[in-house]
Amino acid sequence: MGHRVLVVDDDARLQELLATYLSQNGFEVTSAADGRKGLAALQSDTFDIVLLDVMMPGLDGIEVCRRIRATSRIPIVMLTAKGDETDRVVGLELGADDYVAKPFSPRELLARLRALLRRAQPTPETQALTIGDLAIDVDGRVVTLAGRQVDLTGIEFDILVTLAKRAGRVVARDGILSAAGRDDVTVGERTVDVHVSHLRQKLGDAPRSPTRIKTVRGVGYVLAKERG
Repeated sequence: MGHRVLVVDDDARLQELLATYLSQNGFEVTSAADGRKGLAALQSDTFDIVLLDVMMPGLDGIEVCRRIRATSRIPIVMLTAKGDETDRVVGLELGADDYVAKPFSPRELLARLRALLRRAQPTPETQALTIGDLAIDVDGRVVTLAGRQVDLTGIEFDILVTLAKRAGRVVARDGILSAAGRDDVTVGERTVDVHVSHLRQKLGDAPRSPTRIKTVRGVGYVLAKERG
């Protein structure tokens, strides 16, 4: 059986088109007509990925994303109006993994879904990275800080691993997504900054004077081997 995707969108025609196309490409599709029904479906069933529209009456996609992230790390791809960077940045700050702008190519959407699902699968080779009190289980995609598990979204995890593998060395800002294997993510110039800001917050790094993930102005970011 293929991966299970939950489509949350109030556009009945788009729901039907996505269900048909994704089913033809090996997905098992469940559709929800609004945010509340989408959240109810997540509580009563198990899915591998969520495709979530931003603009919906009542409970919009931004609020649905917020509520999902309060309890789950399931990959989320959000659908937004073409060129609406504000919704994209807000969604990223709340933990969305990727965006596709409407109107979109079904083939592009399929490629993004598959890319996210590949990254959500454990790799055959077990690998662990330790930098001070920060431990990263690359295989299990688990991060702990001083023994406490830290919940990261998929893209946050990939960026952290990229920085950790190069700890003490600067990773160029404009190449960090590519180095993290996230060339599929194209959501505007602030994408990396948003995710690094979230990583700092989740890792207890001071936003104005970070000591763990440092900014090298005009170049990029570096994960410090030692704090201070």
